[in-house]
Amino acid sequence: MEHNYTESSIKSLDWKEHIRLRPGMYIGKLGDGSSDDDGIYILVKEVIDNCIDEFAMGFGKQIEITLTPEGSMTVRDFGRGIPLGKLMDCASKINTGAKYDSEAFKKSVGLNGVGIKAVNALSTEFRIEAFREGATRCIDFARGEVLKQDKKDKKTTEENGTSITFTPDVDLFRKFRFRERHLEKMLRYYCYLNPGLTIRFNGRRFRSKNGLSDLLEEVIEEDVRYPVVHLSGQDIEIAFTHAEQTGEEYYSFVNGQHTTQGGTHQAAFREAIAKTIREFYKKNFEAVDVRSGIIAAISVKVEEPVFESQTKTKLGSLTMEPEGATVRNFILSFVKEKLDNFLHKHPEVSEPLLARIQQSERERKELKGIKKIARERAKKAKIHNRKLRDCRAHLNTKDKQRFETTLFITEGDSASGSITKSRNVTTQAVFSLKGKPLNCFGLTKKVVYENEEFNLVQHALNIEDDLDNLRYNKIVIATDADVDGMHIRLLLITFFLQFFPELIREKHLYILQTPLFRVRNKKETRYCYTELERQEAISALGAKAEITRFKGLGEISPDEFKHFIGEDIRLDPVTIKTKSSIKEMLKFYMGKNTPERQEFIIDNLRVEHDMAEDEGEAEEKPKDNVKTIATADKEKAIA
Repeated sequence: MEHNYTESSIKSLDWKEHIRLRPGMYIGKLGDGSSDDDGIYILVKEVIDNCIDEFAMGFGKQIEITLTPEGSMTVRDFGRGIPLGKLMDCASKINTGAKYDSEAFKKSVGLNGVGIKAVNALSTEFRIEAFREGATRCIDFARGEVLKQDKKDKKTTEENGTSITFTPDVDLFRKFRFRERHLEKMLRYYCYLNPGLTIRFNGRRFRSKNGLSDLLEEVIEEDVRYPVVHLSGQDIEIAFTHAEQTGEEYYSFVNGQHTTQGGTHQAAFREAIAKTIREFYKKNFEAVDVRSGIIAAISVKVEEPVFESQTKTKLGSLTMEPEGATVRNFILSFVKEKLDNFLHKHPEVSEPLLARIQQSERERKELKGIKKIARERAKKAKIHNRKLRDCRAHLNTKDKQRFETTLFITEGDSASGSITKSRNVTTQAVFSLKGKPLNCFGLTKKVVYENEEFNLVQHALNIEDDLDNLRYNKIVIATDADVDGMHIRLLLITFFLQFFPELIREKHLYILQTPLFRVRNKKETRYCYTELERQEAISALGAKAEITRFKGLGEISPDEFKHFIGEDIRLDPVTIKTKSSIKEMLKFYMGKNTPERQEFIIDNLRVEHDMAEDEGEAEEKPKDNVKTIATADKEKAIA
């Protein structure tokens, strides 16, 4: 084989070409806006972060944000304004910014001078305008290319500050749409972390007086054992309480950045809470008992923070500042002093906290015998269990592909066979269910160990104590798109919500979308996930195209299945809405059959006519009968 490796093989991309070629390096996944970590929200965040940095420096107490129906976003702050002569550099030159000087922006979020440039390169419209001391300049871009610019300063009566308007590139963010609920959550978090800051969004006002305490008040879903403990100091703020739920729930932030994957500060906080509480009560409690049911938030300010990715979702810094105290020692020292003093002064907190820890301890000891049997069963299963087809890489290792690891939980051997044959053996594992799992609503964690299948799922994921050793980054429920498949989805989601809600909160649980139809002619094959896509495919390929309806995953051949679990995989994240009580939600959908649920089903029932069916055959079915059957099936699905 001849390899023509010459000088012409070496290419240099300019700043905008590199960003557009590898957008994932700068903003994570692209997405259409349905998930709160999609790229369009990262673009918004990158713009707002600069406004927040100005506020943190003592300039500009208000940010105005406007979203148009067409998807154009304008962010206006009232800080000092970008120096007019550097407007072009700040908008279009990588590694340009004021934040390299730690004295100017000692504890800012964006240190690499990339954020705004990424927004510019990935937008069909990007306008940046600075107002400074009665003068203004403006530059218009499209996909990073200059369209129009002011070469001289113009007079203005506008207040100092910066205004940026952008529209995400529809060629990259296909069919994108900003969801206001995701934007509002982001803006509320900004306000919680910056008390005194006012954000106005399309006429709505966001402001916080009590910082992280307000955040917890918003996210807490059920009754708590004691009022929220709220402590703050230089460069650190914490808030926490305990609820009846199992597991641990954390909201961690660095310099105002929501670190959804935690990092060194969150790990230190977890350690500090357990250590301080044990020393206060002078009892050698297990850390898992101390933290069981905790709902907590921590915010720290770190000089020149190091994140593990451009999207800044996990802190990697070991020190609070160059050659300064370690993150671990800083947090341990703060929590030890402040929390110990607080517990001595507030018995209304220390007494119910002790009771909650003792309750967790009793429940754990009650499970001890059952756990022993379950572990023995799991050991045997590890050797003999043919239901788990494991992969080579795992999340809890240092493997380069650990974040690509996925476990598919499938419905029966037929579906698992197709996935197993077409999967990537390095990063994709398959767990095959025997049938419909148990409805575990209202049951204790004892059932996780007594029910063989649940115990094997727990063992496969390695989440018995916490998520620290989770073996797969994504857990994907893969079932047929029929009534039985929907029922299995609900039962599995109930299991995770009941016993491992943090798995969902940290965005590890997904539903696999698989095509309903295949439309093909001699030249082209299209897979359609909706009736609309089917109609579009028929229009494109001709009325004589062959149409196949997939009624189950087992009907899809491995050669075809590989297309649906590869680069173009379609996943729906399972999320928990803010202020939604898990207990009440599960009671309504998975509890005993109630008249309220029956009424809900009838009121929300949709009868979908299968256009692929023969029209004459379809006409023979009375509409009332269709509704009756559908109602019964729907009831069966959530009973």
